[in-house]
Amino acid sequence: MNTLMEAVRAGRSAEVVYVLGGMPDAERRACLPELQALRKKLRAAPWEGTARRVHPALHAAGAACHTGAAAAASWIAAADMRWSPASPKVLLRVLEGRDNGWLADVANRLARRPVTAAVPYELMCGLVHRSGCDVPATDAYVRGWVGHIAATWRGESVVERLRGEPDLVPLVAALFDLGDLRGIGWMFGAGPDSWQHALAELTRAGTLDRRTMVDACVARLLRGGGPTDHRVFLPLLVRLELTRDEQCARTADWTALARDAVSPVASHAQSVLAALALDGELTPRQLAEASEGVLFRAEKKLVRTQLVLLGKALSRDPSAAAELLPVAAQVFGHEDSQVQERALKLVERHAKRLGTAIARGEIAQQAEQLSPALRGRAMRALGIAEIRRAPTVYEEVLPPVPAPVRLAPVPESAVELAEETGALLASDDDVTAYERTVDGLVRHAYRDREALLEALEPVIERRWWDTVAAEHRHHTESYFSARQGFPDAQYGLDLLLVTLRGKVSTATLHTAALHGAADCPCVHSALSRPFEARLREVAHRLRTDPLPLLLSTPTWSTGAIEPDELVDRLDAYRRLGVRVSQADFAQALLRVRRTEPAAPAAERAAALGTPEGTRLARWLSSPDPALPTYRRATAGARILLEVGELPLLQEGFPPAFQRLGRPVTSSGERWYCSHWNQDLHLHWPAVLPERRELVAARLVQDLSRAATGDTRGPAGVLPPLAESGGEAGESVHLCLAYGLGARHAEDRLAAVDALLVLAARGQLDPARLGADLGQLVRRGAVKPVRLAEAARSAAATGANATIWSILRHALPVLLSDLATSGPAGTVPARGLGDLLAVAADCAERTGACDPVPHLDRLATRRGSSRLIGEARRLRGALAAEAAA
Repeated sequence: MNTLMEAVRAGRSAEVVYVLGGMPDAERRACLPELQALRKKLRAAPWEGTARRVHPALHAAGAACHTGAAAAASWIAAADMRWSPASPKVLLRVLEGRDNGWLADVANRLARRPVTAAVPYELMCGLVHRSGCDVPATDAYVRGWVGHIAATWRGESVVERLRGEPDLVPLVAALFDLGDLRGIGWMFGAGPDSWQHALAELTRAGTLDRRTMVDACVARLLRGGGPTDHRVFLPLLVRLELTRDEQCARTADWTALARDAVSPVASHAQSVLAALALDGELTPRQLAEASEGVLFRAEKKLVRTQLVLLGKALSRDPSAAAELLPVAAQVFGHEDSQVQERALKLVERHAKRLGTAIARGEIAQQAEQLSPALRGRAMRALGIAEIRRAPTVYEEVLPPVPAPVRLAPVPESAVELAEETGALLASDDDVTAYERTVDGLVRHAYRDREALLEALEPVIERRWWDTVAAEHRHHTESYFSARQGFPDAQYGLDLLLVTLRGKVSTATLHTAALHGAADCPCVHSALSRPFEARLREVAHRLRTDPLPLLLSTPTWSTGAIEPDELVDRLDAYRRLGVRVSQADFAQALLRVRRTEPAAPAAERAAALGTPEGTRLARWLSSPDPALPTYRRATAGARILLEVGELPLLQEGFPPAFQRLGRPVTSSGERWYCSHWNQDLHLHWPAVLPERRELVAARLVQDLSRAATGDTRGPAGVLPPLAESGGEAGESVHLCLAYGLGARHAEDRLAAVDALLVLAARGQLDPARLGADLGQLVRRGAVKPVRLAEAARSAAATGANATIWSILRHALPVLLSDLATSGPAGTVPARGLGDLLAVAADCAERTGACDPVPHLDRLATRRGSSRLIGEARRLRGALAAEAAA
């Protein structure tokens, strides 16, 4: 036993294997306490050289000394053993001599471990072959096998490697049942040495059963799965080269795939169905059922292809018109007017072959979704007199004006506060909950610090800084020493908790509160420094001079504070004789509402007789300063803003807050910036909840990168900005314009939400936003396709008039170039056609008749492109309403 432990501590794996060979089970079990103690000691610093040297020998010794299969498997697959594990060969050697049942049990337990446990395939495979048990068809085992085949390279092709696999049939069957291919999909590759080619070759050779392979491929595609599934199983199905009989036997499967599968799979299924239909292998009813699913898909290419197929089928068999034309008419509700017109032309060409009034009635009912001009054509083709409708007055539908929500009181129970703190640390996405929790920690620490710590114990013990060993405490000190800004909002909560726990020194807290993070000249620091300075100062006061409550806790969800409530808090400070925290009071001043009726609150504040009361009274009584001057600057395709100085936000404020009143320049973007966390940005509107223009001016650069680059998430701050107070001026509208043209859909949806909120509050300037969008699209900073998607999403909520009022100011900027230089001018026609389609939809629904400059010149051009077609449609809609 002593010899074994000496070999383990020295990291001599070969000696460990030798010593274990002569030890009975009783002696092995007796070594476990010392092995577990050594493991616990190494766990404190697994990255150090000593631990990395000892771990392989410890891993092997522990696996051999556990005589129970469950315990041995747990030791082998333990997370802390992955830092420096023993090799599979060494583990297999130390497990020699165990009976086959025991080895099979360990193999199955390891195979059932999560893929993230990273159990080596060579170890699992070796245990399976030595025990003679069945191959475990688990994700971990199959993924390991795939990686093993991909990594084994001796000049052999994949076909040759698979042909030599003794467990090929069960492993290939398990491959089709694999839960997720992410992480290994790239291993399947493409070309003559791919897995798909190899499996198809083995199927043709009879090594794998053909019917089983075809059924498994189709079943996997029907089941769906991860985003890489079709890149593996669809090429395999194509390489299997199904015969016509095999295709006909799976007609229902092709129909289901064409209706529900991802686009590449649906396109393949559609091509199979088309070949069957044109060869007469499908009945009109079967083709109609297949078409019903495809024509409701969002992919325009699939819809157009299906309409072409229906046209060919009708030309081949005119008697199928009653079955197929009502299905084609379902496309009348498609968002793309060109697709609608394709379906209408199909109806016009074959309507005379409709034999029953029922079919004509179905098509006429679908035609109600068409625009008035297309609806008239449909009725004439059907031979039905169009019903003249009384003109209707359009009614705009906007969301209710969002009312600010008053923050709930701080929980009276420390246990309840601890639960809310843990929930907030798990998902830091609620600004109001964050502010309420910070205030709660301050209040309960003032009342009963020991009771608060006891309640917080389950939360604190899960934080990384609480598990750091005493000899490594300098890591915690360094992390909270304010050498850098907050990486995220959770850092602020951790700073308060680590202070309460006593894991950071008072000197570190004092330095952090006094100096803050190193100054960063980026444009965000004006918003980040106040947020950080307040929490650093609160942490220092928790240690040295606890506060009874926070002055700056918002009254409302927007971040605003009611003047009377702030006066009450200052009065509580006066009665308790507590010194006011500078950063906390400064933030409270920036949050307090200065609108009427603020005069009574100002009188009450002056009557307090304290310097803070006098300052608050003067702040509430002074007029709200006008917004600073703006100047536009350009950076490549982007339009940025430079904002002038605001002296009122510099006089009498702590240094961390004074930058809020300093100028904003476009050159600041050239500096390295660490404020990349988007969750942290959500807290910035609450720094200046009554002056959102100053916040938006410092976010223009971020929003511009969401449109011109690949940045994800900056537009999440737009809805809070829209709900904030103060004027919505040039900065807010420019941020909104970039958000509507953002690359990622979630950013565009956030911008749409903000747009609707501003419109509902009567604070949207359509002319300003439209002009900004026109210039950004013209410069190439915003792509018309993305803007069209955002505009269509907003219009779909019922805001057609709002979107039209924006687009009618954006389109003249774009059409002026096309009217003079043609579709190959500065604005690509591809996206502009989509934008014109949204404008035409809105004009038709609202009855707009506002003229759009340069539209006539584009609409009178020759051609049948979507751009020109939508221009003609928009011109017709405006002309019809003007005539009416």
